[in-house]
Amino acid sequence: MMEHSASESETEDHVQPLLRRKDTGDLQKAPACCSSRYGLAFLSCYGFFVAYALRVNLSVAMVDMLKNRSSANTSSSVCPHHSNPVPKHNHTASVYDWDSETQGWILGSFFYGYILTQIPGGYFARKYGAKWLFGIGILCTVIFTLLTPVAADLGAGYLIAVRVLEGIGEGVSFPAMHAMWASWAPPLERSRLLTVSYTGAQLGTVVALPLSGQICFYLDWTYVFYIFGAVGLLWFFLWACFVSNNPSSHKRITEAEKTYIMGSLKNELSPTTDYIPWTSILKSMPLWAIVVAHFSYNWTFYTLLTLLPTYMNDILGFSIQQNGMLSALPYLGCWLLALLGGQLADLLRERYLIRTVIVRKAFTIVGMVGPAVFLVAAGYTGCNYVLAVACLSISSSLGGISASGFNINHLDIAPSYAGILLGITNSFATIPGMVGPVIARTLTKSFFTIVV
Repeated sequence: MMEHSASESETEDHVQPLLRRKDTGDLQKAPACCSSRYGLAFLSCYGFFVAYALRVNLSVAMVDMLKNRSSANTSSSVCPHHSNPVPKHNHTASVYDWDSETQGWILGSFFYGYILTQIPGGYFARKYGAKWLFGIGILCTVIFTLLTPVAADLGAGYLIAVRVLEGIGEGVSFPAMHAMWASWAPPLERSRLLTVSYTGAQLGTVVALPLSGQICFYLDWTYVFYIFGAVGLLWFFLWACFVSNNPSSHKRITEAEKTYIMGSLKNELSPTTDYIPWTSILKSMPLWAIVVAHFSYNWTFYTLLTLLPTYMNDILGFSIQQNGMLSALPYLGCWLLALLGGQLADLLRERYLIRTVIVRKAFTIVGMVGPAVFLVAAGYTGCNYVLAVACLSISSSLGGISASGFNINHLDIAPSYAGILLGITNSFATIPGMVGPVIARTLTKSFFTIVV
């Protein structure tokens, strides 16, 4: 049997009385300010910032790495160009003659490595601890990012191989952090702590997209990888020095906070790390419901993540400088609504005692249906770039609500196996990142053939 029940109603019956007991004051809640659990949240946020900055910077740099992008002329886009008079674009780095299909494979290759380490990441984090797995995984991504310019000069095949290796390193990040939060996040603070932690992904996207555009313009595209790689090295140093696998091994945590965290989780976590109920896990219907939701959400998210800068350049006609800024807007809204959603979700559960399953379902529905409506609407905006950017921004922003829905639900149904569960759902949810850019590039190629 799974540690918690395999049906939603049974899961809720287990979790909700626990929440109510805590709300009556059986445990003294430790202050959030300067706490070790929120320190972990902010450092892991920085870690996901690095992970996603390294993941998306190629999307912007790609616009500048191609021979047919070497001059910003108005005929290269479907819609009229929006560039203002600016200094001459710096082009000291190499450019490459990669066709649309090759570009799609390069942008999607990260996910071929990413999918390989999802389930192993959750398993090893549970068995050996998440701190070093998470840290070394992102460090490997940093190292291969620094090698990206060399790989590109050697050829598209080498660049694809480097991106696959980056994906292998980064693939352990979410399962490892889910496993770590199983030991660190009190049930009534899960939405808040996890949204602070995981919205580093959106924050990294928000910063990396416009900054990559500026770096490409004023330096050249190779510095995109060198600068963000250096930021990643700094993060690894801080992570190695200040993070521990669990409260009991943390050197700077207060006794009050340690008692609060461990007391709130004592009835949830399995006492052994050896036994894993694989049969019960794979038969769990709530788990497969999360798989469907995760897969569906990521199809939109990954397609926009990898191809939005190209859409801004090839269709709407924005320059490399404007491109990064406008491509970042959707993720700025996603970051803000994810943070606010986390606060609201825990407020509804703690103060108003709304059942966890209702909160998770409601936030998932809003975070899935809302983005779908506005994404479809964006397809009918034509060259109205204000409306197009607005629709894409609203779509991605509403998607942030789902961060307090299906994305946290693994910890609700089986906290001791949360890393493994996330590894399973994220394996399926990585498929859109593998095939989405290739399919979108093929459709884009057909579109340009019709137009020309």
